[in-house]
Amino acid sequence: MIELGVNVDHVATVRQARRTYEPDPVWAAVEAHLGGADGITVHLREDRRHIQDEDVRRLRELTHIKLNLEMAATDEMVQVARRIRPEMAMLVPEGRHEITTEGGLDIVAQEARLREVVAQLAQAGIVVSVFIDAQPSQVEAAKRIGAAVCEVHTGPYAHAFHAKGRDAESPAVAAELEKIRRAGERIRTLGMREAVREMKQLIVQAAR
Repeated sequence: MIELGVNVDHVATVRQARRTYEPDPVWAAVEAHLGGADGITVHLREDRRHIQDEDVRRLRELTHIKLNLEMAATDEMVQVARRIRPEMAMLVPEGRHEITTEGGLDIVAQEARLREVVAQLAQAGIVVSVFIDAQPSQVEAAKRIGAAVCEVHTGPYAHAFHAKGRDAESPAVAAELEKIRRAGERIRTLGMREAVREMKQLIVQAAR
């Protein structure tokens, strides 16, 4: 069953740029719920550039659909997640100079630390997801640390699609799409759930 999650981070980005109280990401989440969304995603970044702690608290209190908290694997964020108790916590990499998350979490390079974080979140009853590149080694590492869901980063596919003039039949585009397909197949084989972001043209292709 396909579920729709709506990310309201950049509603908060506009609010923070305006230095006022609106637009309100919590109200946007309510509107998404009324429109049929199955869940809400927010990324509480360490630098608090858009979503704030109060937003997360209000989302937990005022919305009644699944809350997915994107977070870095830090002690501070683990404490926040264990206090708020979202239905899902997604571990993502963070860079202070990036505009938005630019690549997958390198689980292979930090398995021991991430296994500990996953265990702490799971003890609080939180389903743990990881945002990874479409690489078999990362999928297998996600399984080893106890992740229940893998969200596959499809940015390389989107970049290839743009670079090749939006030609869905380009070999470069097809190669990136095949990586995503193989990653998804491996995720399911290992008994985890699969999610995707930045799918863009994939929706069009699926309709053909």
